[in-house]
Amino acid sequence: MTEVPQTKRYRREENENNSDNDEDDAYVPYVPVKERKKQQLMKLGRIVQLASEASTQPKSSSENEGDEESQGANEAELWGRKYNISLLDQHTELKKIAEAKKISAVEKQLKEEEKILESVTQQKALMGVAELAKGIQYEDPIKTSWRPPRYLVVMTEERRNAIRKRLRILVEGDDVAPPIRSFREMKFPKGILNGLSAKGIKKPTPIQVQGIPAVLSGRDLIGIAFTGSGKTLVFVLPIIMFALEQEYRLPFERNEGPYGLIICPSRELAKQTYDIIMHYSKHLQQCGMPEIRACLAIGGLPVSSAMEVIQRGVHIMVATPGRLMDMLEKKMATLDICRYLCMDEADRMIDMGFEEDVRTIFSFFRGQRQTLLFSATMPKKIQNFARSALVKPVTINVGRAGAASMNVTQEVEYVKQEAKVVHLLDCLQKTAPPVLIFAEKKQDVDCIHEYLLLKGVEAVAIHGGKDQEERSRAVEAYREGKKDVLVATDVASKGLDFPNVQHVINYDMPDDVENYVHRIGRTGRSNTKGLATTFINKTAEQSVLLDLKHLLIEAKQKVPEFLNELCPEAENYLDLGDSHGCSYCGGLGHRITECPKLEAVQSKQASNIGRRDYLSNTAADY
Repeated sequence: MTEVPQTKRYRREENENNSDNDEDDAYVPYVPVKERKKQQLMKLGRIVQLASEASTQPKSSSENEGDEESQGANEAELWGRKYNISLLDQHTELKKIAEAKKISAVEKQLKEEEKILESVTQQKALMGVAELAKGIQYEDPIKTSWRPPRYLVVMTEERRNAIRKRLRILVEGDDVAPPIRSFREMKFPKGILNGLSAKGIKKPTPIQVQGIPAVLSGRDLIGIAFTGSGKTLVFVLPIIMFALEQEYRLPFERNEGPYGLIICPSRELAKQTYDIIMHYSKHLQQCGMPEIRACLAIGGLPVSSAMEVIQRGVHIMVATPGRLMDMLEKKMATLDICRYLCMDEADRMIDMGFEEDVRTIFSFFRGQRQTLLFSATMPKKIQNFARSALVKPVTINVGRAGAASMNVTQEVEYVKQEAKVVHLLDCLQKTAPPVLIFAEKKQDVDCIHEYLLLKGVEAVAIHGGKDQEERSRAVEAYREGKKDVLVATDVASKGLDFPNVQHVINYDMPDDVENYVHRIGRTGRSNTKGLATTFINKTAEQSVLLDLKHLLIEAKQKVPEFLNELCPEAENYLDLGDSHGCSYCGGLGHRITECPKLEAVQSKQASNIGRRDYLSNTAADY
């Protein structure tokens, strides 16, 4: 009983002693009014504004070493001003901070995309292995004897730009040749002019107005223009003139040549280009000029036909990559004196899978050459890569790269998979023939062809599974108007020029929007009007449909309701500054970070497929 109060008494005495000793420690200093206001402001959350302003103001060492009283006064003054800011001003300031954060997010996105683009950009595939190994670089373009008319030489740059602006021609490069608005002023001989008249061509198109003078002056060129704009003549007419000049100076002997090489991605496009060259060569001969000999080297045709021309001395060779590599490796042909090279539909030719094969072809050159790249769809990655490999190139752009022709009316219809074939007959009633039908798979092409024949429609079909003779017969019958409908895979989508195609039907949406642009470009050519109808359903990839939606908006076409409802939240994401869409494939509906084509290419590389096999397979399909 007595121990408990003793314990309490002991603790009380100890506390009393401690309170006496720690009297100084228990002292609470006085907090000034300004400091208390500062703490109050911190509780209200306005410290965020002050911290951001304080971080923008640099502090020198002398300021840090100043006396504390002056710093306290300045800080108090700062807090006082902030305390008196109205809510409206505070809202404006916070809004600016939020916008700054948003801009920084956009910059971060663009930097990330630049890194991706750099990582997938090829090294200089347009240079031969020996050139790369020896570090050979050409500083100046090839010199030619062609000169523009004198009045154009003395024309001011302002007047030249006025002509380009009127024709909507965008030009990049130094010392570009002046635009020339008539073939006669381009100094073509009578035979060429007669050949143009025979085809009903009276004046050059915008890409020809600027492109032909640039090529004749010896410049490396990147030509981008919508389908049906006359890109073929930009490289065909100059090479004929160069070959004619060489023949006049020193006639070609046996097994000599070619002087010019044109590489095409498909057999049909190569055959079409060859026929155009022979057309103008025939008219030159009729005017008493030397024969311009050209050979066609494509798969499916006997090599002997090309060898007969080569043995006589060949001026121009038109080839597909597979057959060309085979002939070069077997020494059936050489590129020792070749000084002119054109790659038609170049975006496909120098795609990732062709890099090594293109470099192999270029290793057979024995000197500098004039290189021309042409396409309707040339993404930024191809343009940047080509600029780094060419010699002071000139880039001519008529319309956005990858844009659809404005002469084509585009219609998109939702059709169930099982109803597609039947719905085709209804679509064929929209216009008069000729009509072109595209499908992704060879089996679908055969099914559609068989169905149309059963319904009494005059139709022919081509795809990579058919032999070359059958493909050639089908294309000629359709071109001459003997057949009303051509059913094809994408072998007929790039570069082929069929006269007066009224209607293009996409039986299914292609895997990427580039093929869509090339497909519908078979109609609405040479300032004529055309119609394109596309079937879509749930089997189509959402990313491709989003690209299609933005392509329709760009071309000011009617967008169906089911496409309008597709991913509206992504609209603001697609336009970052001056950059629109994907810089890898050119699609407007996604960015490079979500590019399905890039993913497919990367997965193909990872699967260890040999590039030579890839080229041969692709060449076989074409």
